[in-house]
Amino acid sequence: MQPDRPIAVDIRDAVKTYGDFTALNHVSLAIEDNEFFTLLGPSGCGKTTLLRMIAGFEDVSAGDILLFGQPIANLPPYQRPVNTVFQNYALFPHMSVLENVSFGLEMLGQSKAQARGRAAEVLDMVQLAQFAARKPAQLSGGQQQRVALARALAPQPKVLLLDEPLSALDLKLRKAMQLELKHLQRETGITFIFVTHDQEEALTMSDRIAVMSAGQVQQLGQARDIYERPVNRFVADFIGDTNLIEVVVTQLDTAHASCQMAGGHVLQCQAVTGAQVGAKAHLSLRPERLFLTKADAAPGGLRGRVRENIFIGTDITTIVALDQGPSFTIRASNSARGNARVFEPGTDVVINAEQGAGRLLVS
Repeated sequence: MQPDRPIAVDIRDAVKTYGDFTALNHVSLAIEDNEFFTLLGPSGCGKTTLLRMIAGFEDVSAGDILLFGQPIANLPPYQRPVNTVFQNYALFPHMSVLENVSFGLEMLGQSKAQARGRAAEVLDMVQLAQFAARKPAQLSGGQQQRVALARALAPQPKVLLLDEPLSALDLKLRKAMQLELKHLQRETGITFIFVTHDQEEALTMSDRIAVMSAGQVQQLGQARDIYERPVNRFVADFIGDTNLIEVVVTQLDTAHASCQMAGGHVLQCQAVTGAQVGAKAHLSLRPERLFLTKADAAPGGLRGRVRENIFIGTDITTIVALDQGPSFTIRASNSARGNARVFEPGTDVVINAEQGAGRLLVS
């Protein structure tokens, strides 16, 4: 977070309860102006509830939410300088694209000419100017999504809230829209708060990510920090793929730790706060940070046998069962260098790890 930027949305110890159920449990976040901020987590973690509280569709049970320093808890949704883009685009089927975008501006008091002029500007911004006269049913899913975006951007809100807006799109279009959304955010300078359960989507677009589970923020940071340095098992397992290996910490100093896994194998990693000698923990090893060599070419190490290779286009995933201990997943790129490290099922191999690949997790 850059300290010279003003705080757009300041969430202070926010709680949301429904009877005996706590949907949000003392959440605090400071979201900067002109930031692409993502709330990431599985279904039911509280991310959409938090978004609806910012929008004014849900009351705050306790705590406070400030928008550019001003409390908004008592403001109805229509008086908040925010707009929301939902999963279902909620376009008016009987109106043209231009009318869909200009309608809200007219409801805000702009003349028809002013509203349509502004609508034409934002349609050009989302590359839909040539479709202004069409009805929503005459557009593809991706084009309808851009109309919904244009309608939300037209009043120039200070904050744009996006509740899983890409979930209905096919994979290729979804990836294209991820880049388009990031471009729009940079072009407009509006603070985007994006809700998703898709880890790759969050990593692709976000300036910062708040990973949520069970109504609480588990980790907050930039995409690379969260991926490379997860703070607990949930984050390591939820963000991307990883090998989570049960270990016991056997040696520890200020910088390094030795960890013993099932079968007696000892692995080295960086020490982390909270680690204790003799305590059980987990070691996270990303599949792309591991590679294989033939067992007869490399003495020692984690020895096992290739059980299966899974071709997924850009990469090849290999499952290796250790001679003693758990199975590992290793990923190699589908390239000349990567393919040279892929061996047929039944081959005896040694698992090697890049330096610094292991992340010790004590919770």
